[in-house]
Amino acid sequence: MSALTPKPTEKELEILQIVWEKEAVSVKDVHEALGGDVANGYTTILKLMQIMHEKGLVTRQKSGKLHLYTAVPSLENTRQQMLDKMISTVFQGSAAQLVLSALGSNKSSKEELQAIKKYLEKLEGGAS
Repeated sequence: MSALTPKPTEKELEILQIVWEKEAVSVKDVHEALGGDVANGYTTILKLMQIMHEKGLVTRQKSGKLHLYTAVPSLENTRQQMLDKMISTVFQGSAAQLVLSALGSNKSSKEELQAIKKYLEKLEGGAS
């Protein structure tokens, strides 16, 4: 995600998650994935996706009668941009504070903690 690509809103992120998963989607696909009319009106999702297109978050291509939307920024780039922003604003530039806060929530499984340990050992081994 380049510096020119705007940061997605929370609702736009929900939509991007669906687009990243399915790669090319119609408004109907997104509407159904978000719970249909019970959760969101179809026209609301349509308007959000039109705004996302104007902002450069998705591209739109006509396929028969449908418009198919694909994500412009990658999931990885979006995660990194949002993480960088969070570290600089919420954690005063300290990645360590972010990690300690995340691990302190006690929501990590034993498998996740083991993977983190292996990653840290790899980092320590590469730094020597």
